[in-house]
Amino acid sequence: MRLSAAALAALSTAGVGVAATHGASAATVGCQVTYTVNNQWPGGFGADVSVHNLGDPINGWKLTWSFPAGQAVTQLWNGSYTQSGAQVTVTNADYNGGIPSGGSAAFGFNGSWTGSNPAPSGFALNGVACTGGTSSPTPTVSPTTTPTPSPSRQPCDIYAAGGTPCVAAHSTTRALYAAYNGPLYQVRRASDNATRDVGVLSAGGGADAAAQDSFCAGTTCLITIIYDQSGRNNRLTQAPPGGFPGPAPGGYDNLATATKAPTTVYGHKAYGVYVDPGVGYRNNTTNGVAKGDQPEGMYAIFDGTHYNGGCCFDYGNAETNSRDNGNGTMEAIYFGNIKVWGYGAGNGPWIMADLENGLFSGVNQKYNANDPTISHRYLTAVIKGEPNHWAIRGGNAQSGSLSTFYNGVRPNVPGYNPMKKEGAIILGIGGDNSHGAAGTFYEGVMTSGYPSDATENAVQANIVAAGYR
Repeated sequence: MRLSAAALAALSTAGVGVAATHGASAATVGCQVTYTVNNQWPGGFGADVSVHNLGDPINGWKLTWSFPAGQAVTQLWNGSYTQSGAQVTVTNADYNGGIPSGGSAAFGFNGSWTGSNPAPSGFALNGVACTGGTSSPTPTVSPTTTPTPSPSRQPCDIYAAGGTPCVAAHSTTRALYAAYNGPLYQVRRASDNATRDVGVLSAGGGADAAAQDSFCAGTTCLITIIYDQSGRNNRLTQAPPGGFPGPAPGGYDNLATATKAPTTVYGHKAYGVYVDPGVGYRNNTTNGVAKGDQPEGMYAIFDGTHYNGGCCFDYGNAETNSRDNGNGTMEAIYFGNIKVWGYGAGNGPWIMADLENGLFSGVNQKYNANDPTISHRYLTAVIKGEPNHWAIRGGNAQSGSLSTFYNGVRPNVPGYNPMKKEGAIILGIGGDNSHGAAGTFYEGVMTSGYPSDATENAVQANIVAAGYR
């Protein structure tokens, strides 16, 4: 059973106070908690909790509450917990302790109940009682500005710890390894065709968008390279012509305008990759990307409100000659609302898998009811596959956990078992360079091996903590 819409709405507006760890500085404090029972059965239930920081950045948190009807936590992820009687204390994990201004931290748990299961209301964060707003205590010294601390683990560190290391890691918004201190992407300005690499503010941190703004002031800049942070040099550049020629000279695809997808990460400005129809990036000569029926995983953060019904807004594994080489020669994340091949519930958009000659929402070639319409402003999309087994997962990149929309055997259509993946990487286009799609990309990775749900859940918590806004 699920809570009623009214109950969920009431819970999502519960406010709690935040104690920011800024010593004697004048810290603005405040936050909002969403407590959602996502599943309930006789004697047990599952819940998601998301803490949204409305005040100054904090580094290290403890959330406390009292259960009103004798409930008990039995298992918790993305943190640790203690319980004494009705009182519960949840402490951050090592990878989600920092919550920037406007950012969130999330965890989930299973619990037990008898008689009734009302939601708790008396939340407090770092010892500060619920206020539902923000306040600025009187400072004892002049306020100082401190940089948002970088996480101790980033997505690719989490994947590596799970035994499925990244073989490609692309982002224009932040580092995907805690130790990464190199360039994220390159821009080229129209005024003189000069180029500049845009890096991070600190190792493991967010993009230095100010460097782009300064370099591109008074002119237009295009994103020419999206660097690979994995060390395998699987960078993405302007896609060449293939089965379909692109609109740029020589049949290449267009490059994305560098300023069309502004965002905020860790409380700092950043830019995503805004894909208009005709824009596309590709690497046909990669290192370490899965081929044939080898296992792999991938996730991407998209703008869930920017899509169309063109083919095909993809990120992932594709053909190395930019042409349609038959069923099973691709394995990429698709996002949009095209219904030519496959589709899910509602009117879309949907997260689906582009496996070549088919966008699949599940085991069936066309309709699969369990793949929902999903359109969060910031959307986490996951596809993973191994011999005769694959899955679709997704969720809100700003709060909560991932849901599994499909987990089962390969599609019941000839040519997809075994797979014949070729190992190229595409962004914003189909495997044959079909370039009619629209979308926005912020970050994404590809892994060696089939990641566990637990690993992906930890990555989702890291994404939520990054505070995309």
